Amino acid sequence: MSLFKKHPLDLPAAVIAGGAAGIVSGLVKLGWENVLPPRTEERDATNPPQTLLEQFGIPAKVTHTTYTYSGHKLPWVSYVIHFGFSTTFAVLYQIVGEKLPLIKKDAGTWFGLTIWIAFHVGLMPAMGTVPAAKDQPTEEHVSEALGHIAWMVTNDLVGAEVYRRLVAEKHN
Repeated sequence: MSLFKKHPLDLPAAVIAGGAAGIVSGLVKLGWENVLPPRTEERDATNPPQTLLEQFGIPAKVTHTTYTYSGHKLPWVSYVIHFGFSTTFAVLYQIVGEKLPLIKKDAGTWFGLTIWIAFHVGLMPAMGTVPAAKDQPTEEHVSEALGHIAWMVTNDLVGAEVYRRLVAEKHN
């Protein structure tokens, strides 16, 4: 059995499928965090996307700008980062997964956990964007680990179906 798939990759279809999956999965992850919030309200006053941008020199007056919908002030700058991250990894997952099926093992569960470990346990603590993993509450680890699984399973399901349909349309 080969590690790589032998069928040709339809790159435009993979990018579109990954982009669509990233938007849907980004919404799933936001919903997940409403059910199991990963951070305390105090730590969320400046959330990780805002902190990261501020570390790069973007002023708080920009990172904390909001729009109002139905009486709620919503952090649009945080959403740009959130959906940018989600779609970037969904597109990457879709492209690489079409050629290297191992990455899609268990509907992306392991890929999602790997992204959580890489960013929330490794990179962001190392950069000072979030506290060291040992200093994060257990609730944060549980929410983020399970949320990354839900996020990536959504990417897997939506991306695979959109890709399948786009490729099938070209052959009809």
